[in-house]
Amino acid sequence: MAATSLKQRSQFLFVFVLAIFLLSHPVYSDDEADHLLKDLNDFRTSVNLPAFTKNKNAHCVAKKIVDEMDDDDHPCTNPNSSSSGNKGTRLSDYPRAVSKCHIDTNTTSGVVVLPVCVPNLVPTLVFTNFTRTHFSRYINDSSLTRIGISSEDDWIVVVLASNTHSGSLASGAYSYGSSYYVVFLLLGFVARLNLM
Repeated sequence: MAATSLKQRSQFLFVFVLAIFLLSHPVYSDDEADHLLKDLNDFRTSVNLPAFTKNKNAHCVAKKIVDEMDDDDHPCTNPNSSSSGNKGTRLSDYPRAVSKCHIDTNTTSGVVVLPVCVPNLVPTLVFTNFTRTHFSRYINDSSLTRIGISSEDDWIVVVLASNTHSGSLASGAYSYGSSYYVVFLLLGFVARLNLM
């Protein structure tokens, strides 16, 4: 009886730990990004707009775009400071970043990309680049509620998405994240069989 009780406890503990591991989401920490998100949410709250919520796929796209921007091919200038309007704000302008994050662009239209370069990423200047320039219309858009932010060196990229199906940034047919969960689910079954 004692052996059965011990076996049941260890099975329960194993399943419990596995469930916590599988249900947890990765946390992306980036001081500049966290600071900007707090400032943008404070700003939106002050004008009675909903706060942005973090979106892991938007973060992935922002990270891949900022990696591209940081290359030598992209000197530190604001690509959107000219009078050309929306150049660079469409998700389709960044096909490599989209493919690396396995985003299905055929079902994604409610997404805006806002790349900014500020020397030394001075927080006040970064914030005003989003709230006091032509980007402010996106920051003030109540339909854009999801956000991903990433920074590297002097570049910071904000990806905004709507809270609709067209802004879901859904993965395509293959997603690394879902295969990750399937592998651990199978490992759980194998381990359970070994405990029996």
